[in-house]
Amino acid sequence: MPKRSPTSTGTSKSEPPYESPIPTKPQGGTHSIRDIIAKKRDGDELTREEIARVVLGAVRGDVPDYQVSAWLMACFLRGLTPAETLALTEIMAQSGEQLDLSALPSPALDKHSTGGVGDKTSLVVVPLLAAAGITVVKMSGRGLGFTGGTVDKLESIPGYRTALRADEMLTIARQVGCCLAGQSEQLVPADKKLYALRDATATIESIPLIAASIMSKKLAGGAAHILLDVKVGEGAFMTDIERARELARTLIAIGQGAGRKVRALLTDMSQPLGYTVGNALEVREAIETLTPGGRFSPRFRELCLRLAAAGLHLCGLEPDEESGYARARQLLDSGEALHKFRQMVQAHGGDTRVVDNPDLLPQAPIQHTLRAKPSGYIARLHPRTMAWAAVQMGAGRQRKEDTIDHAVGIEVLKAVGDPVQPGEPLLRIHARTEAQLQAIVPMLNEAVVISPQPVSPIPVVLEQMG
Repeated sequence: MPKRSPTSTGTSKSEPPYESPIPTKPQGGTHSIRDIIAKKRDGDELTREEIARVVLGAVRGDVPDYQVSAWLMACFLRGLTPAETLALTEIMAQSGEQLDLSALPSPALDKHSTGGVGDKTSLVVVPLLAAAGITVVKMSGRGLGFTGGTVDKLESIPGYRTALRADEMLTIARQVGCCLAGQSEQLVPADKKLYALRDATATIESIPLIAASIMSKKLAGGAAHILLDVKVGEGAFMTDIERARELARTLIAIGQGAGRKVRALLTDMSQPLGYTVGNALEVREAIETLTPGGRFSPRFRELCLRLAAAGLHLCGLEPDEESGYARARQLLDSGEALHKFRQMVQAHGGDTRVVDNPDLLPQAPIQHTLRAKPSGYIARLHPRTMAWAAVQMGAGRQRKEDTIDHAVGIEVLKAVGDPVQPGEPLLRIHARTEAQLQAIVPMLNEAVVISPQPVSPIPVVLEQMG
């Protein structure tokens, strides 16, 4: 199968119905959607044309939901071969608009995180890479469930526009070097359709389907280089290291099969990332991390530097990871990355005063500190418990239609392995109402486990692949 150039497609048609270059009727053999479902049900490999007929038919409404759902269940139970997974991903990517980055300065890179509690790395890594001369056009999502969304965090900044047209994203990237916005409605409509049906039919947990969903958006984003942060642990969707490795291998294989350069880092989510959980609080932490001499979590800063180092090496701007790390640290310490963040906020219409004064970000009216009772060492900081407590206050969504309260959240004042004394602050809750506060205090008291014996934390970067 020939590899496709990441910049040769231009901006595709997005008006329905999408005119795909892929035949939507099978080229011999299989003659109906029912036959395609039966073929996959029986464990046979589907052709590219058969996959296209189901997927593009679903987008156009030619194939009913019940047949698409049956096909997804067959894929879930029988699995997909590498060739099927790549074909599915490319077909999904071609189902709508695709960005053409060929007119932008190269190298161009896209970053993706599989999501975790307190994960605000894009807010630091995107401007950091742009300050190094890499063009980054990144489209992010909103939070749903226990993990937050980058778009919700960005919208904590007064005036920051996340809903942009493709031409607006390209203009900002050309002017600033980076753009961090919400996913375009015209981008990969097949993913929106298939994800909704996967959610309704209990077929979410298929690694090939997860990988196709992620990488279809990266391929449509147009970048020649893709940097992946695959999170594993209690605070991530992937809690098992072996499944995380399998996902990373699948993502890398898709990207390489489509002609992209891909690198993946497996990173630990056994505790919240950094010292904040909640939208405006996480933006504040990102700004403080970017600010020379500012407050930062060593663990969070280390992850940002390691991701940036991988991106610099992947794009060929540094000869190895060690020199990439040194370059990233210099850009962070000099304030160049912070300057790039300020430029990005301004280009998106945001109030740049928050960069110099994070107190202008939304703040909750009630703050309450939970303190240690025994002395000892922090053994566990249960990230999901903290995340659900923040969601209960309004920091996240349990349903898509839920409204976000950008101000509420939790400061995590200790990390795993830290020593503590009786009365020392552990968590600071930022709540809207007293009722909210009282509802979550009992669960947060259980979220912190103190051991009498010293505890060694798990490294934030577990391994690198690709």
